[in-house]
Amino acid sequence: MSLPCQPRILALLMRELISEVPHMRRVNQLFGCDPVLAAQLMECANSSAYRMAAQVRGIPQALTLLGERQLRSLLKKAQAGMVARPIAGIDMGQFARVSQDCAKLARSLAGRVRLDGSVAYIAGLLHGMGQLVLHQTQPERVAALAAEAGLWDPRRPRVEVRHWGYSAHHTTAILLRAWCLPAEIVAAVQAMEAPLQDAQFDPMAGVLHLAVWRNRVKVSGWSERSMADAFPVDVALALGIDVDVVLQQEATDWSQSMY
Repeated sequence: MSLPCQPRILALLMRELISEVPHMRRVNQLFGCDPVLAAQLMECANSSAYRMAAQVRGIPQALTLLGERQLRSLLKKAQAGMVARPIAGIDMGQFARVSQDCAKLARSLAGRVRLDGSVAYIAGLLHGMGQLVLHQTQPERVAALAAEAGLWDPRRPRVEVRHWGYSAHHTTAILLRAWCLPAEIVAAVQAMEAPLQDAQFDPMAGVLHLAVWRNRVKVSGWSERSMADAFPVDVALALGIDVDVVLQQEATDWSQSMY
């Protein structure tokens, strides 16, 4: 399956990797801007070819494992996605921005509860990949839900479950498992919509829940009163995170750091 990435990010990565001495911090930052490219990187790094299946937990580790030649090969394959049809119902630029904002906030919240920031970042960045696949493969079925709940509406997953019996994030978890990503990332995405329902609470799923919820309501334009009324306070309490930290905090600018 060929999914489109952002042409500008792909071009910048290609230019960086053909230079005599690639700036790997910059390469790291660019992969962290595009969920499609990051997914392809993580799938490659966790493949059997490198004998690291289900062990590569973040972008920096993946870049260390793959050499420059392998990275250039990966990007050339990504160019195939540039000729793919646009995905109906999804603005890919907005999708990438929202995914990165979720990743940044997830990493920031993970730091507050002493969880692995790289894992939180990649889970937040890739959490929406199921939406891309469903929109590409089942456009009519997905479009039927738009009138009831838009793509970024916090209520959308519940609408999906009511109509389909599962949400797009369950599809994401299936994809991540098929790509041999670490079990902790798969489990966090699988449980992120209802992290308190599992017998044993997964803090990473809770972090994802709060980060994704915060960005959904932000993109949906909810008022401060609406956000406060609907805030998932039970998840915040389970993590020991103050409500105001999530509602008032802008995601930390990690553009100068390693993801």
